[in-house]
Amino acid sequence: METSQDVHVEVARIQKEIKNHLGLSSNDLMFEYSSVDGKVKLDLITINPRHSQSFLFHSVTGYDKVDALKKMTEYVRSYREKESSYTIQWIANGEKELHTSYFRASSVYNALDKLYYGRDMNQITVFSVVLNPVA
Repeated sequence: METSQDVHVEVARIQKEIKNHLGLSSNDLMFEYSSVDGKVKLDLITINPRHSQSFLFHSVTGYDKVDALKKMTEYVRSYREKESSYTIQWIANGEKELHTSYFRASSVYNALDKLYYGRDMNQITVFSVVLNPVA
Protein backbone atom coordinates (compact mmCIF):
# COMPACT_ATOMS: atom_id res chain seq x y z
CA MET A 1 0.00 0.00 0.00
CA GLU A 2 1.44 3.32 -1.04
CA THR A 3 1.34 6.23 1.35
CA SER A 4 0.13 9.61 0.18
CA GLN A 5 3.71 10.89 0.44
CA ASP A 6 4.86 8.20 -2.01
CA VAL A 7 2.12 9.29 -4.43
CA HIS A 8 3.24 12.92 -4.20
CA VAL A 9 6.84 11.90 -4.84
CA GLU A 10 5.74 9.82 -7.86
CA VAL A 11 3.61 12.70 -9.21
CA ALA A 12 6.54 15.12 -8.86
CA ARG A 13 8.92 12.65 -10.55
CA ILE A 14 6.64 12.08 -13.55
CA GLN A 15 5.87 15.80 -13.92
CA LYS A 16 9.62 16.50 -13.98
CA GLU A 17 10.11 13.77 -16.58
CA ILE A 18 7.45 15.37 -18.81
CA LYS A 19 8.99 18.84 -18.43
CA ASN A 20 12.44 17.48 -19.25
CA HIS A 21 11.15 15.57 -22.30
CA LEU A 22 9.49 18.73 -23.65
CA GLY A 23 12.51 20.87 -22.76
CA LEU A 24 10.36 23.38 -20.89
CA SER A 25 11.00 25.10 -17.57
CA SER A 26 8.60 25.02 -14.65
CA ASN A 27 7.50 28.54 -15.61
CA ASP A 28 6.46 27.44 -19.11
CA LEU A 29 4.39 24.37 -18.18
CA MET A 30 1.39 23.84 -15.89
CA PHE A 31 -0.31 20.65 -14.78
CA GLU A 32 -3.99 21.34 -14.11
CA TYR A 33 -6.01 18.56 -12.47
CA SER A 34 -9.78 18.32 -12.21
CA SER A 35 -12.32 15.62 -11.41
CA VAL A 36 -14.59 14.33 -14.18
CA ASP A 37 -17.00 11.45 -13.58
CA GLY A 38 -14.96 10.12 -10.67
CA LYS A 39 -11.72 10.18 -12.67
CA VAL A 40 -8.84 12.63 -12.82
CA LYS A 41 -8.56 14.87 -15.87
CA LEU A 42 -5.11 16.33 -16.52
CA ASP A 43 -4.74 19.38 -18.75
CA LEU A 44 -1.13 20.09 -19.68
CA ILE A 45 -0.82 23.80 -20.36
CA THR A 46 2.11 25.59 -21.98
CA ILE A 47 2.86 29.25 -21.40
CA ASN A 48 4.54 31.22 -24.17
CA PRO A 49 7.09 33.48 -22.47
CA ARG A 50 7.23 35.83 -25.47
CA HIS A 51 3.61 36.99 -25.35
CA SER A 52 2.58 35.59 -21.94
CA GLN A 53 -0.31 33.52 -23.28
CA SER A 54 -1.25 30.03 -22.18
CA PHE A 55 -2.40 27.22 -24.45
CA LEU A 56 -3.61 23.69 -23.99
CA PHE A 57 -0.91 21.18 -24.93
CA HIS A 58 -2.99 18.05 -24.33
CA SER A 59 -5.67 16.54 -22.06
CA VAL A 60 -5.92 13.01 -20.69
CA THR A 61 -8.15 11.24 -18.17
CA GLY A 62 -6.93 8.62 -15.71
CA TYR A 63 -8.06 6.74 -12.61
CA ASP A 64 -5.85 8.96 -10.43
CA LYS A 65 -3.09 11.57 -10.84
CA VAL A 66 -0.36 8.98 -11.41
CA ASP A 67 -2.40 7.15 -14.07
CA ALA A 68 -3.19 10.44 -15.83
CA LEU A 69 0.48 11.44 -15.72
CA LYS A 70 1.56 8.08 -17.16
CA LYS A 71 -0.89 8.57 -20.04
CA MET A 72 0.44 12.10 -20.58
CA THR A 73 3.99 10.74 -20.63
CA GLU A 74 3.00 8.27 -23.38
CA TYR A 75 1.48 11.14 -25.39
CA VAL A 76 4.51 13.40 -24.91
CA ARG A 77 6.84 10.65 -26.14
CA SER A 78 4.91 10.06 -29.38
CA TYR A 79 2.85 13.16 -30.27
CA ARG A 80 5.27 14.38 -32.96
CA GLU A 81 4.76 11.17 -34.95
CA LYS A 82 0.99 10.95 -34.39
CA GLU A 83 -0.25 14.51 -34.83
CA SER A 84 -0.02 17.16 -37.52
CA SER A 85 1.64 20.52 -37.06
CA TYR A 86 -0.48 23.68 -37.41
CA THR A 87 0.43 27.36 -37.49
CA ILE A 88 -2.25 29.75 -36.27
CA GLN A 89 -2.03 33.53 -36.68
CA TRP A 90 -4.23 35.47 -34.30
CA ILE A 91 -4.69 38.71 -32.42
CA ALA A 92 -6.31 39.41 -29.06
CA ASN A 93 -8.95 42.13 -28.94
CA GLY A 94 -7.43 45.48 -28.04
CA GLU A 95 -3.94 44.50 -29.18
CA LYS A 96 -2.09 45.59 -32.29
CA GLU A 97 0.43 42.74 -32.58
CA LEU A 98 -0.34 39.69 -34.69
CA HIS A 99 0.76 36.51 -32.90
CA THR A 100 1.90 33.26 -34.49
CA SER A 101 1.44 30.08 -32.47
CA TYR A 102 2.24 26.47 -33.29
CA PHE A 103 0.20 23.45 -32.26
CA ARG A 104 0.30 19.69 -32.69
CA ALA A 105 -3.21 18.34 -33.13
CA SER A 106 -5.19 15.59 -34.83
CA SER A 107 -7.33 18.11 -36.74
CA VAL A 108 -7.73 21.82 -37.41
CA TYR A 109 -10.59 21.85 -34.90
CA ASN A 110 -8.40 20.38 -32.16
CA ALA A 111 -5.69 22.95 -32.94
CA LEU A 112 -8.25 25.74 -32.53
CA ASP A 113 -9.52 24.15 -29.29
CA LYS A 114 -5.97 24.33 -27.95
CA LEU A 115 -5.74 28.02 -28.90
CA TYR A 116 -9.11 28.89 -27.35
CA TYR A 117 -8.58 26.83 -24.16
CA GLY A 118 -9.62 28.89 -21.13
CA ARG A 119 -10.55 31.91 -23.23
CA ASP A 120 -13.65 33.66 -24.46
CA MET A 121 -13.70 32.89 -28.20
CA ASN A 122 -14.94 36.44 -28.83
CA GLN A 123 -11.71 37.91 -27.41
CA ILE A 124 -9.48 36.51 -30.17
CA THR A 125 -9.55 36.99 -33.92
CA VAL A 126 -7.98 34.16 -35.92
CA PHE A 127 -6.54 35.25 -39.25
CA SER A 128 -5.18 31.97 -40.53
CA VAL A 129 -4.80 28.29 -39.69
CA VAL A 130 -2.27 26.43 -41.78
CA LEU A 131 -1.49 22.73 -41.84
CA ASN A 132 2.29 22.66 -42.05
CA PRO A 133 3.96 20.36 -44.57
CA VAL A 134 5.53 17.20 -43.21
CA ALA A 135 9.29 17.70 -43.03
